[in-house]
Amino acid sequence: MTIAQTRPTGTFPIPLRDDDARFVDLAAGVGAVAAEHAAEHDRDGTFVTEAYAALRDSGYLALTVPSELGGLGATMRQACYAQAELARYDGATALSVAMHTYLTLVQGYRHRMGAPDAEGVLRRIASEGIVIATSGGSDWLWPTTTAVATPEGFRVSGRKAFCSQSPGATVVATCAVLGEPGEDAEVLHFSVPLSAPGVRIDQTWDTLGMRGTASHDVILEDVLVPADKIAGRRPYGEFGGPLLAATVHFAPVGGATYFGIAAGARDAAVAAASAGNRGPLPLSALPRTHRQVGLMDAKLRVAWWALMGSLEEIGADYRATPDVLSTVMLAKRQAVTEAIEVVNLAMEVLGGRSFYRRFSLERAYRDVRAGTYHPFTPEATLYYAGKLALGDPGVTE
Repeated sequence: MTIAQTRPTGTFPIPLRDDDARFVDLAAGVGAVAAEHAAEHDRDGTFVTEAYAALRDSGYLALTVPSELGGLGATMRQACYAQAELARYDGATALSVAMHTYLTLVQGYRHRMGAPDAEGVLRRIASEGIVIATSGGSDWLWPTTTAVATPEGFRVSGRKAFCSQSPGATVVATCAVLGEPGEDAEVLHFSVPLSAPGVRIDQTWDTLGMRGTASHDVILEDVLVPADKIAGRRPYGEFGGPLLAATVHFAPVGGATYFGIAAGARDAAVAAASAGNRGPLPLSALPRTHRQVGLMDAKLRVAWWALMGSLEEIGADYRATPDVLSTVMLAKRQAVTEAIEVVNLAMEVLGGRSFYRRFSLERAYRDVRAGTYHPFTPEATLYYAGKLALGDPGVTE
């Protein structure tokens, strides 16, 4: 494969292989639509509806569905390229669809592992355009939502927070504790249609950043989940198989998304510095600016090398194991922490101008900070990697 750089002069270049180009171009097309409305949705705290229409029309929502099942067939590495490109234009759009994309990757992994229901889900994503939201980051190890066994399956009730892209989703992947929460309880993992009786969205999302994701609460009131829709089980409070698979696939996609926000901020700073003056000289002629841009590029390159290196290390036939999780989570940590620093540097390059809300750097400054809240957080990642190195199994058997 040849290596090409499709970005124009002045933008941060990511070496691009021939087989990556069509996915990056696809993301750029959606990103152009998203960018037109990003400031409005950020200001009003409304969902990125125009971008989601473009995601549907372009086929992006089936990005990682295998081609033989009707999708575009992107690998996890290629999904990272696409997400990084999309996030240059609008972080909220990229993070919203990242939630659907990583869950699609999880279904692809389950299909590879022989899960009998995974193929049907993947075909529906490609043919029907279903969009999967998740509450995975809200209740995590200790869900408060409860499930009660019935002859038909389970009746589920509770509240789920941080359900990104809920206004544009058709299904929410979530979990509930069977019976009362406690040490010996069991957690069920399942999906329910957002149109199911007893499911409603409570519009709670009014936040510092990522405002266009519309990550509202989802309320479940006596919702029926058939027994054959239970996709996994684990002990309450323990890190088991379903969460392991989810985090393995979120880490690279999420890391690439925050990387893309930082790359876009860097590009905005370089463009503005090239056009603006500080005294008698343009900003681009000042040694201080040279160093700041060089530092941004150094941080971005190392972050991208971390993401791509982690995927190269785990290989195409990876398994969702603690060692694999540690590898991709360390890469996500590198991407997220460096992305925050890059956006900070971009604002320093331009000084007070970057403080205006009309300039995209102000939104990037707020959006990029959301990266520290996704499981595993940067600090939790270090603890997990250290535990593994010291002999902890890293997962409940």
